[in-house]
Amino acid sequence: MIVDGQLHTFLSVGFPIKDSGGRIVSIGGISTDISERKRAEERLRLVVEAAPNAMVMVNRGGQIVLVNSQTERVFGYSRDELVGQSIERLVPARFRDQHPGHRTAFLAAPKSRPMGAGRHLTGLRRDGTELPVEIGLNPIETDEGMFVLAAIVDITERIRAEQALRERTDELARSNRDLEQFAYVASHDLQEPLRAVAGPLQLLQRRYQGQLDARADEYIGHAVEGATRMQALIEDLLAYSRVGRSDNPFQSMQCAAALDNALNNLAVALEEAGAEVHRGFLPTVQAIPSQLTLLFQNLVGNAVKFRRNDGPLQIRVGAEPGADGWLFRVEDNGIGIDAQYFERIFLIFQRLHTRRDYPGTGIGLALCKRIVERHGGRIWVESEPGKGATFLFTLPDGARTGPNAEVI
Repeated sequence: MIVDGQLHTFLSVGFPIKDSGGRIVSIGGISTDISERKRAEERLRLVVEAAPNAMVMVNRGGQIVLVNSQTERVFGYSRDELVGQSIERLVPARFRDQHPGHRTAFLAAPKSRPMGAGRHLTGLRRDGTELPVEIGLNPIETDEGMFVLAAIVDITERIRAEQALRERTDELARSNRDLEQFAYVASHDLQEPLRAVAGPLQLLQRRYQGQLDARADEYIGHAVEGATRMQALIEDLLAYSRVGRSDNPFQSMQCAAALDNALNNLAVALEEAGAEVHRGFLPTVQAIPSQLTLLFQNLVGNAVKFRRNDGPLQIRVGAEPGADGWLFRVEDNGIGIDAQYFERIFLIFQRLHTRRDYPGTGIGLALCKRIVERHGGRIWVESEPGKGATFLFTLPDGARTGPNAEVI
C-alpha cells in the first residue's frame, strides 16, 4: 500500500461481524503497519547473506527460519531443504538426543557465545559425512519472540594444519634430540684422538722450538694452533649439547652467586682488559646453577672480547621486573653490532669477524640462547656500531632478592 508516496507493508487480519441471530452482516479487519519490521528483516537477511561463515537462524522451537549461501556450501543442502526443518538435521545422530537440552539451556539464559568458546563440535552434511565446526551463538529478540543466530565455521583445514604442525614439531624435536646426541658423541669421541695429536705437537714445539729452520717452526706453530682451536671447538660443542641433555635439577639460585662464579672464571681476562664490572640488582631464580654461571660467563666474556681500544671497558649487569618475569641486562661500551646481524649472532658457528681479529668458535652466543630458552626465557640484543651492546634476556620469576649495586 502506498502511504504518503511511500510503499508500506501491512499485516491484515479479517473477521466476520454477526448480528444477534448469528448471521454475518459485514466483515471487519485490523491492519498493522509492519513496514519497519520488514525493513529490519531485509537488513538482517542481507547481513546474513553477506557473512563469510555459514549462518543459520532458528526459532525457540529449534526450527530453521533463515540460512545463507555459505550454509548451502558447507552442508550441501539447498535453502529450501533446510528452512522449516529442525536444526537437529545438521547434528550427527549420536548427538541429537542431547541437542534439544542444550538449546533449552541456552534459551533459559541467552547471551552471546563467541566462536569456539572451548567447544569441539561436529556437524552433519547432507551426504552423511561429518565435519568439525566452531559455532558462535547470538540471541535476537524480536516482536515474534526469541531467535538464535548461529555462525558456523568449518575448521577441517585448521585441524589438518594443526595436526601437520604437531607432526612437524615432533619431527623437529626428534631431529634436535638426534643432533644433540650426535654432537655429544662426536665431540666426546673426538677428544681422545685429538689429544693424541695435540700432545706430541705441543711437546715437539716446546722441545725443538728454534732448533729447526724458521719454516719448520712456522709449520709446527700452525699445527699446534689448529689443534688448540679444535680442542676449544669440541669443548664448546660438548657444552652446547649438554644444555639439552642436562639431568641437573632446577633449583633456587641467586644470580649474584652465578655472576660471582663467572667473574672468578674470567678474572685473568678481566684484569688484562682493565675492565670494571658494575653490578646492580640481581634476583633469585629457578635455574640450573652451572648453566646460569655459563650464561653470565659467556655474555661478560663477549664484552671483554669485543672491547674498544680507546678507553676503559665498562660492563654493567643487572635485572628488573619485566612483563615476562625478570628482565636482565648485560651492557658494555665495546665496538657494538650492526642491526642487520642481531639475529645471526645467536646462530651456531656464525661469526662477524675473522679469527685473526677476534678468536673464538662461534658458539658462545648460540649457547647463551640455548640456555635462556632451556630456562623458559628469551634473549636479544640492542646495539649500534661503536656504541656498545646491551644483551637482554628474560627468566621466570623467583624470590625477589638481590645485592645492592656495587663496583667490582
